[in-house]
Amino acid sequence: MDFNEYQKLAMRTAGKADLACAGLGLTGEAGEVADIIKKHLYHGHKLDVDAIKKEIGDCCWYAALTCEILGIDFNEIAQINIDKLKKRYPDGFSEEASINRKE
Repeated sequence: MDFNEYQKLAMRTAGKADLACAGLGLTGEAGEVADIIKKHLYHGHKLDVDAIKKEIGDCCWYAALTCEILGIDFNEIAQINIDKLKKRYPDGFSEEASINRKE
């Protein structure tokens, strides 16, 4: 499945969501991922990878919704991100490359 196919399938459940719903939903779901990790690192909980997978899926859903509302090709977003990373770290990530990178 590619990102555009995912977007199309995910939008079956979008209802009448607007940009505020999309942005706030994405932030909320990312926060849920962070909360699972926080509880693992600082509260002694077992890391629940299955729960993280579900929350990452919810992040994808809200990202797709944002693209849909703005008329953006979701595949394009993925490619833009990869192009940015290749430019920023042409030889792959390293701490040195991060510290010395030029925007």
